[in-house]
Amino acid sequence: MGLAEHRKKAPKQVACRVITVSDTRAPEDDASGALITKLLADHGHYVEGYLIVKDEPKAVKEAILKGLATSEVDALLLNGGTGIAKRDGTYEVISGILEKKLDGFGELFRSLSYQKIGSAAMMSRAVAGVCRGKVLISMPGSTSAVEMAMTSLVLPELGHLVGEAKK
Repeated sequence: MGLAEHRKKAPKQVACRVITVSDTRAPEDDASGALITKLLADHGHYVEGYLIVKDEPKAVKEAILKGLATSEVDALLLNGGTGIAKRDGTYEVISGILEKKLDGFGELFRSLSYQKIGSAAMMSRAVAGVCRGKVLISMPGSTSAVEMAMTSLVLPELGHLVGEAKK
């Protein structure tokens, strides 16, 4: 089966949980979480839940595991905690959970980012993969990074990713 057929058979609506990882954000000022939620809805996807968790490995892992245990969730989309500062631990948590890593996501994200911000793109640890038949995607917390990741990478393939992960 070719790519066009895979995409044609992919789910058109995906149930997503949006998780913002931040020590400082609240729902009223979480522009990146709001953007992810809006873009998902604009593209016909369902936002099953949205939460903000502190940039603490235990809290991030607990939020991810709850999402993985929720049968209504097809994909978890995280933003924040992907840098190299001492408090940035999202990458380590997700990498420890993933059963299958999608190296291409991080590679493509950094390539696109390099075109916009130059060599600082190497500091992003955006990562994606599959665990328990669900898609996990982790992107930086900046709104411009979220917009680029969502419009260029996530939304064009979300249904396809979920369809393949469920096989």
